[in-house]
Order: sequence, then C-alpha cells, then structure tokens
Amino acid sequence: MSSLNIDKPHDFDSFWKAALDELARIPPAPEIEEMPLRSTDFATAYTVRLTSIGPYRIFAYLSIPRGEGPFPARYYLPRYGSVVELIPQGAANALRRQYVTFTIGFRGLRGADQPFAASFPGLLTQDITDLESYIYRGIIADCCCGLEYLLKRPEVDSNQVVALGNDLALVTAALRPQVTHVVCAPALFYATGDLATRTSAYPLEEINDYLRYYPSEREAVLRTLSYFDLRWFAAQLKATTLIMGNADGELLDHETLKPLLEAFPEHVELHKAEHSTYKDGLFAEEWVTQQLGLGKAILPEHWQ
Repeated sequence: MSSLNIDKPHDFDSFWKAALDELARIPPAPEIEEMPLRSTDFATAYTVRLTSIGPYRIFAYLSIPRGEGPFPARYYLPRYGSVVELIPQGAANALRRQYVTFTIGFRGLRGADQPFAASFPGLLTQDITDLESYIYRGIIADCCCGLEYLLKRPEVDSNQVVALGNDLALVTAALRPQVTHVVCAPALFYATGDLATRTSAYPLEEINDYLRYYPSEREAVLRTLSYFDLRWFAAQLKATTLIMGNADGELLDHETLKPLLEAFPEHVELHKAEHSTYKDGLFAEEWVTQQLGLGKAILPEHWQ
C-alpha cells in the first residue's frame, strides 16, 4: 500500500516546466463569439475557443460585466463531469455584474469533445501508466492555457483573480502565480494511491477498478500519480487559499489533510464541510468577498 509520505519525484519541477514550455510554443489562436441568449443587461456572454498542447482545441465560457472595468475575475475549473456551464449550477447569476467569469471546458468535455470524448467514470485513469501521455497532463495545460487568455483580457483586474474548483484550481494557481486567491475542494490528486484504498466512492474508486483489472501496473500508476500530488504544488503556491475539506472522521478530514496544509508556505485556511450546500457555499462566497474587499457577498436568491 502506498503512503501519505510518498516522496516528491526528483524531476517534478522539470516535468511541469517541460509541459508549460510546450504550451508556450503553441499559438492559442482565440476565437470568440457572443452568446445573445446568455447575455443580460448587466453582462455580455461569449464562447471562446483556444488551442492547447497536442495541439487540441478547447472551449470556454466568458462573461464580462457591462460598464467600466477592470473587474475582479473568477476562473472556474470544472467539477469531475462532462458538462460545464457559464457559471456553476446554483451560483447567483448576479455574480456576473461584479466579476469577469471564465469557465474552462478542457479536452474531452462537452464543447471540446472532438476528437476525444471523456468517459465518466474513466477519465481519471485514461493513459495513466504513461506519464507523458496521461490525460491530466494535457488537462492541466488546458487550464493554464485558459488562465493565460483570461489574464490578457483588458477587463480583468490582475490583482484580483480567483481560481475555484477541485484540485485543478490549486494546480493551475501553483503553475501560474498570477492567480491571487484559490478555493479548492480536493477530490482527485491528494495521496491518491493511499486514499483510494480507503474508499469505494468515485472518482477514487476508478483507481481501485483499474488496479483490480491490471494489478501488474500498480507501480506505474503510483509513479504517474506522484507527479500530480497536491502537496508538491501547494509548496510553491503564492495565492491565498481556502481548502474545502470533509467533516471530521471522513476521508478528507482535517487529520488526513494535515500534510497538505503543512505543505503551504503560508496563507491557507481549511473549512470543514457542514454537509449543507447553503452553509458551505455561503462560507466560500463570504471568504472570497472578504479577501477581495468587495463588501457584501452576492448570493443565490434561494439562499437569501
């Protein structure tokens, strides 16, 4: 069984530098198109297409407030699923009054599913035994590609850029230090080899499924996962960070996350899940608003 104390790969930094260097050599060739049906009197919505490594054409939603900017930005990294929305389902549409919002659809997701359509379950183990070909190397490059485009928008206040999502939010912010704040709910890449053995819940059960079918590939799987572990990214993170953990006694509780929290050089806070979309969502919204100094949090109507 692998351990929470696995070592950082000796070539971790050079591996990710090579991925970013590859991305830098590819012109993003942005195409932007307005979405009248999703635009409002206070914000204009667009679809954006960009080229990432591969080369692979990826997809994003962009919303820009009407009026004079620059505006703080929210960069939404997708949940583990096949569809992304303009803003996450359940979020207040009025957020688009105050923020530039940008939601990336990385390779395999709806809107970026040609020539590759992701399977759920299945994406987490796609080509997992080959470090260079593992799907998440490309996905993380896609997330960095999207951030670079967002930061070039003149409407964005580069001093207020928040990445929100699962592990991809933290990883992107670590590789691209222009992100100022992170809200991350770990789900995929924290001590994955060890934690997968402690649960039968997806997405980590995908690792268990894969190793039941291919037990001889355990060493290769764990080697690949070691290059994606959140601890190694957290150690170089400059952004102020909120970790959305589990409640005490659950898989990703404070005790389990302690090595991750200790890896941060500074500016990290843990929120223990309250098993309430309202309570947990309210905490995150108020945290972002307070961190950015924007006054009262903008909440969905059904929370008010």
